[in-house]
Amino acid sequence: MTIDTFIKNLQAYHQENVFNPWAQYDTSCDIGAEGLAIRVANLRRYLELRQKAHYLFIAEALGYQGGHFSGIAITSERILLGEHPSVDPRSVLGEWDYRRTSNPSSPLLNNSQKAKGFNEPTDTVVWNVLNTHGLAAFDVILWNIFPFHPHQPGKLLTNRTPSTEELDVGIDFAKQLLELVPDMKIIAIGGKAAATLARYGVKAEAVRHPSMGGANEFRAAVAEIFSKSKQEI
Repeated sequence: MTIDTFIKNLQAYHQENVFNPWAQYDTSCDIGAEGLAIRVANLRRYLELRQKAHYLFIAEALGYQGGHFSGIAITSERILLGEHPSVDPRSVLGEWDYRRTSNPSSPLLNNSQKAKGFNEPTDTVVWNVLNTHGLAAFDVILWNIFPFHPHQPGKLLTNRTPSTEELDVGIDFAKQLLELVPDMKIIAIGGKAAATLARYGVKAEAVRHPSMGGANEFRAAVAEIFSKSKQEI
């Protein structure tokens, strides 16, 4: 498995009411075809920097405020644009040509999104936790058990829970990622990711999802996992 093969496999997936950020762009809120190219380049760079990563965090699915526009799981466009007060974009892609893919002229974006790009609170919590533990910037890969953006019919800027069938599709991509970067310790964020991995016999630690009041539990669980890992080294 190579990075290019992995990306090509991702690009081949198409399904109704699912946005594939590495194969599609939308004229209503994307800057254009170059937005697609930017997201592909971002993902390739992200994986190139993490060929020796030790941890794989897997959440549920891409959201419209996160990976939909950044091309990177659990990472908002605002983080990449350097518009986030607590996350340095260089911890994501190093020295890089950081560009937005959402269209600041689109009427579908609010004023904050037009000025600074999209922001996802869950992404902020996860990155802050990783930084708190002093984890090497490129020692973690963030991913989703369904790596694409499921949305409500006809409403691109919405999120929906991926179906069981979609989660089953996602496990194949998770296994490809583990082939690309083997021997990572897997941490499942939230019940959907944990249950899907368990159903397919993929060993993972499970932690509470940071959303819906779960941020403190998420922080505590990750702290415990990292503490145990250091003791095992």
